[in-house]
Amino acid sequence: MTDALRITRRVRHDLKFRTLKVAAVHDLTPDLRRIVLEGPELAGFISAAFDDHVKIFPAAEGQTPVMPTAGPDGPIFPEPRPVARDYTPRGYDGATNRLTMDFVTGHGGPATEWAMSAKVGSVLGIGGPRGSFVVPTAFADHVLIGDETALPAIARRLEELPAGVRAHAVIEVADAASRLDLHSQAEVALTWGTRDGAPRGRTETLLTAVETALAGVDPSDAYIWIAAEAAVAKTLRAHVLARGFSPKTMKAAGYWRLGGAGGEKINLD
Repeated sequence: MTDALRITRRVRHDLKFRTLKVAAVHDLTPDLRRIVLEGPELAGFISAAFDDHVKIFPAAEGQTPVMPTAGPDGPIFPEPRPVARDYTPRGYDGATNRLTMDFVTGHGGPATEWAMSAKVGSVLGIGGPRGSFVVPTAFADHVLIGDETALPAIARRLEELPAGVRAHAVIEVADAASRLDLHSQAEVALTWGTRDGAPRGRTETLLTAVETALAGVDPSDAYIWIAAEAAVAKTLRAHVLARGFSPKTMKAAGYWRLGGAGGEKINLD
């Protein structure tokens, strides 16, 4: 694809570490908690792409987050190395200087535990984003596939897509109560897959729904974005490629790994 309006680009940002305070906490669903962060150090925050990630450094209540410092060749970590996890910036409002982040809860781990106990005034450290992978909105079709860990990025992408394009979102969640109202100017075909008690990190629910979502989508003018458990995302990527879609207009990432500590996004491209 040679159309300049459809060329992805990478943007680098100055690496900054910030200590922020919780301004608001709101449960969007039984297993998705929205936390709004604020603080003077947020000034100048940049997130140019819907699937950007920041490193978060959870701190115990009443303690200051332990974070790296920005060195000439990247972050310099103290010893012992602090716990860090990757999370999507759901949105930044420069007018109010507030950063919104959504956390999947109930699955363990330091970030989840911090989010479940967070209240107004709680402290969180964040670093980055170090860069953004900007996907143009000019594609005729945008296919967004993921489990609940991808929901913040999918929701953000739907909100930024313009009228005149089509979006096909396939999202796996725990049950019907975990669905969200999603908004977009684009023409959206939305498919929810629910586990209804089945374990997380399996392929079947998303794979079946993806078959329906890809029907009628022209591979020559579509962008595919996939994020889920690492092995699931890898399987989905292979399945989509087998349908004739190009790896040049596709991005797949593992947002967590079954049986692992999680928290590091894994690029599968």
